[in-house]
Amino acid sequence: REPISFSKLKLYNSTSFVWEVVGMNMKMIIKKKMEELLSKEFYCSPNELNGKSTVYTVNFNAKQPYIKILAYRNCVVVCTSENLRYKVQELLQSKNRDEIFELPLVYGQTIHYVPNDNYSEDVLISSNCECEYLFGRDILSLTGLTGFENSLAFDENGSTSTKGVYIAKDNNKIIGVAGAAESSTDGVWEIGIDVMEEYRNARLGTYLVKGLTKELLTRNIIPFYSASITNIGSQMVASRCDYIPLWVDTFGTILDGSSVYNDMMKGLSSELIE
Repeated sequence: REPISFSKLKLYNSTSFVWEVVGMNMKMIIKKKMEELLSKEFYCSPNELNGKSTVYTVNFNAKQPYIKILAYRNCVVVCTSENLRYKVQELLQSKNRDEIFELPLVYGQTIHYVPNDNYSEDVLISSNCECEYLFGRDILSLTGLTGFENSLAFDENGSTSTKGVYIAKDNNKIIGVAGAAESSTDGVWEIGIDVMEEYRNARLGTYLVKGLTKELLTRNIIPFYSASITNIGSQMVASRCDYIPLWVDTFGTILDGSSVYNDMMKGLSSELIE
């Protein structure tokens, strides 16, 4: 199959009025909303996020061993379940940021990106595929679609957490999906992207993410995009879409049984908690 080619046609839909009405520039709006999100997710304050120290917080809602670490600006936040609070703090005492992220009790690191404050609103138009936005209940028309778990997944009841999608079709077959789901903060959605393997390396993922970003900004929704530190392709999509990295956090902890190496780690959780 020949790779999809893209024409140099452009679609312009100005969103500058959105930020002017609020009375703040885009950079400050993004910073404020993302700090609101991180404060909720890591149980800290915006003032702590803008500090220069290591902050230890507790997720009192955690029902099993919990450790999640955040690096934002000059701050590091270590959030744990209550039963691990003091033991983890003792382990990390006097450690620098890099050493904290090397804690062997956590695994995986994710880079989170936000639109640049001078985000480009030009969107390339594909000449070889049909694209469509779907929001809200209209997404249910895609119920049963599989293979796009990063952007659109349905549970056994046909429900999905995805609230908006930008899909690409080739001869009525869905070949790519950029999807966005709500976060714990009102007006902040996370974008994910999936492109069928045979259609990759033609910047279709970039096109879909950039198109969905434009549409969300028009709707007064701030998107963010996440990529594993090992997924260079996804990071390149973020860069080509004019996203910039804002924070890094860990993915999971070996203490809750979620690691693929759980069989090797059995007993470690109970030893640490005792």
